[in-house]
Amino acid sequence: MATETINKDILRGGQFLVKETPCEDIFTPEDFSEEQRMMKEAVMEFNDREIVAKRDRFEAKDYALTEEVMRKAGDLGFLSVAVPEELGGLGMGFVSTVLTCDYISSGTGSFSTAFGAHTGIGTMPITLYGNEAQKQKYVPKLATGEWFGAYCLTEPGAGSDANSGKTKAVLSEDGKHYLISGQKMWISNAGFCTIMIVFARIGDDKNITGFIVENDPSNGISMGEEEHKLGIRASSTRQVFFSDTKVPVENMLAGRGEGFKIAMNALNVGRIKLAAACLDSQRRVTTTAVQYANERKQFKTPIAEFGAIKWKLAEMATNAFTGESATYRAAKNIEDRISIRIEEGNSHQEAELKGVEEYAIECSILKVAVSEDIQNCADEGIQIFGGMGFSEDTPMEAAWRDARIARIYEGTNEINRMLSVGMLVKKAMKGHVDLLNPAQDVAKELMGIPSFDTPDFSETLAEEKAMVAKLKKVFLMVAGTAVQKYGPELEQHQMMLMAASDILIEIYMAESAILRAEKNTKRDGKNAEYQVAMAKLYLYKAIDVIATKAKMAIISFAEGDEQKMMLMGLKRFTKYQNMPNIVGLRNYIAEKVTAENKYPF
Repeated sequence: MATETINKDILRGGQFLVKETPCEDIFTPEDFSEEQRMMKEAVMEFNDREIVAKRDRFEAKDYALTEEVMRKAGDLGFLSVAVPEELGGLGMGFVSTVLTCDYISSGTGSFSTAFGAHTGIGTMPITLYGNEAQKQKYVPKLATGEWFGAYCLTEPGAGSDANSGKTKAVLSEDGKHYLISGQKMWISNAGFCTIMIVFARIGDDKNITGFIVENDPSNGISMGEEEHKLGIRASSTRQVFFSDTKVPVENMLAGRGEGFKIAMNALNVGRIKLAAACLDSQRRVTTTAVQYANERKQFKTPIAEFGAIKWKLAEMATNAFTGESATYRAAKNIEDRISIRIEEGNSHQEAELKGVEEYAIECSILKVAVSEDIQNCADEGIQIFGGMGFSEDTPMEAAWRDARIARIYEGTNEINRMLSVGMLVKKAMKGHVDLLNPAQDVAKELMGIPSFDTPDFSETLAEEKAMVAKLKKVFLMVAGTAVQKYGPELEQHQMMLMAASDILIEIYMAESAILRAEKNTKRDGKNAEYQVAMAKLYLYKAIDVIATKAKMAIISFAEGDEQKMMLMGLKRFTKYQNMPNIVGLRNYIAEKVTAENKYPF
């Protein structure tokens, strides 16, 4: 498989914006291997048996249950999917890592958080940055669930500004230990972790340093009480206090001052895995909502037959389909990039690190889009249930509460929005993504006379693909002008960055849905008609978002003739030749969901 991917011209991170992606080059859930399908079934069965069936105990803050189920997940190998075989793991590849996270995370946010914290930011920093001795000592036990990991970065005064932490590491007089002192907060798995990845500052270093710290209460480590939270109630979340905690010098992770880099790259993995963790939750919420809507009768009619409810069901299903399409597209890009680097002679460590880092923009996009979709999905789920949705006797209110944290951790959505555009601009400056020439082409096009030829849109989704190409011009027009006007000070104009980011996000998500539907149409013909309908519906909504955000940006930084020209360009770039029947599409999608009595796609 690695040889095959070497021969493909795989787009680099962010290049989706300036290069066309053939649908054959993207990976979809319909492309799962037999091994991946078997893994999916095994994880779903585990989730139903060990998590969904015990949801009431998780909601009652049964922290011991979370630890117990984590150990069972370790026994079955689910904690070790991403760990290399030589370190006691399954070494299954990035798509399988995402798949496992997807289907194990929907039973309750409590287990999802514990699983994600352990397999991601609790283990990955050692597999990606640890030396051989560190990896051999810690990773095999983390892979089996004999030990559990936690990640100590956030402090009372250091949240989004992670590098501003005050925790100190002082070298002992004999030079054999660092003495760590400080306070960390919101630490997932703190109540049952064996080791912690702790970030501290040595002296007046500009950047923090990472350490592997064993959780020994007799070594100056104490914990606060369990935090009582809106959601993820059985996820152990505590403050951790260090008082001259002795850490052997050989437990420094990577090098001195490398902690900020470790933290940021670990978060890249965490972001796409967080998106994955929200996918099956959307499927389950949609299924639960439609089953209730089919049973609940008002005015002698099942409420699923009412247009207002169909609207919601179509929205929920479409967003779930689109998030799934985009997440697995990016996961396979990362896996392919890792394969290429290994073929080129990189170590697994270096290949995985650089493979994920390459698609940091896409990871941020997914984190924002899918975390907001699950919140909206759960919110509509409550609405469909009506008064019962507000009751703890139904699962909707727990789904809504659990979903809320997803917009905060792994970097708030505001931070990730700004990061996505900031990283894209930096890639352009490094020559990794050519934004300048396409932006100049768009500027020339704005000055020219538009073509009045009628294009051939006879192929399935041909017009939708043409619309996505035009939406990319909107981004280049808005972002290109903003970069010209603000230069290095662009990052200070957060409202502009947020608007540009929303345009970027909608382009990636819409294109992913369209390419998946196109690929499956070529493969399955009429069996993909519902996918085509969802791709069209998502694009229609995306165009509305993009038009609104772009207009706001343009009238904020442009005046006079320049403003008029850009607004005319915006109108041109967001205009359909053949507008789809949106009500018809929503009815078509919702009636399929209702007939199947579940999320069926």
